[in-house]
Amino acid sequence: MQDKWYALRVRSNAEQASAAYLDSLGYTVFSPTYRERRKWSDRVKDVHIPFFRGYVFCLLDINKRLPVLQAPAVVDIIRFGREFAPVPEPEIEAVRRIANSPAFARPYPFLIAGSRVKLKHGPLTGLEGILVEAKAEYRLIVSVNLLQRSIAVEVDTEWVQAVSNDNSRENLTRFRAA
Repeated sequence: MQDKWYALRVRSNAEQASAAYLDSLGYTVFSPTYRERRKWSDRVKDVHIPFFRGYVFCLLDINKRLPVLQAPAVVDIIRFGREFAPVPEPEIEAVRRIANSPAFARPYPFLIAGSRVKLKHGPLTGLEGILVEAKAEYRLIVSVNLLQRSIAVEVDTEWVQAVSNDNSRENLTRFRAA
């Protein structure tokens, strides 16, 4: 059986430790983070925060899952009923490209409705997502449907083209973020 990406539910704040352990066992893992500046009373520090808190992605043969389930802090593999649910490769690749890009990106509430667009220019050319407007800035929303989680990345509207038949800019920007 071919290895597929699966979302592992892990204990809170154990994403990086779980990913490091699974990596040491030879698994391909992906635990994307973003940088955020945190201020304490005595200092300011840049910290890396997971885009998907409580989850780590792992490439594995689901029939050989026992070592993954026995890893420290791993709670379970996401499934629907008794069926394990693989994460589509294009969703993993989209999140990977955003995490590795210099663009400003943050977690975003999961969206179902909205206009799908594709970036035709810029560092994330080819990515598809939902375009929203927030405070006169535009963001592309990329979702991992299985987790019902999303990431927002700032984009220039000149980079955007509609995926659907309707190319009007009004339809591309009608969904406004709070």
